[in-house]
Amino acid sequence: MIRHVFLAVVVLGVLPVQAQEPEVSGPVITWENLRYEFGDIIQGEKIERIFRFTNTGTAALIITNVEVTCGCTVPKGWPRDPILPGAKGEITVAFNSTGKIGRQNKVVTVTSNSVGTTNQVMIIANVLEKKQ
Repeated sequence: MIRHVFLAVVVLGVLPVQAQEPEVSGPVITWENLRYEFGDIIQGEKIERIFRFTNTGTAALIITNVEVTCGCTVPKGWPRDPILPGAKGEITVAFNSTGKIGRQNKVVTVTSNSVGTTNQVMIIANVLEKKQ
């Protein structure tokens, strides 16, 4: 009897367990990277980063707005047309370090019809004082 229980435990322990992903109905924005660190830059430098994403959902993704919290950060472009399931897109963000010093964390908020995913990306830089 003990041997049968032991055998059942061993057999059940080696059977593959399949994790079931919950199926999401609707558009889903999946980012390649949520943040990018530029490292050290010199005060006055202008830098840009392209944030790439894929619509991994089941319906067209529509981005209605891209917002920043500071005039030093500018969203330069994003798709205005619907992004079909499986299609890719990108958002370009520029940062002007003029008048800034030290560590800068710039959050960009993306407003879309995406279901249950992160709607923010971030650029980070450490602005060093410009030497005269």
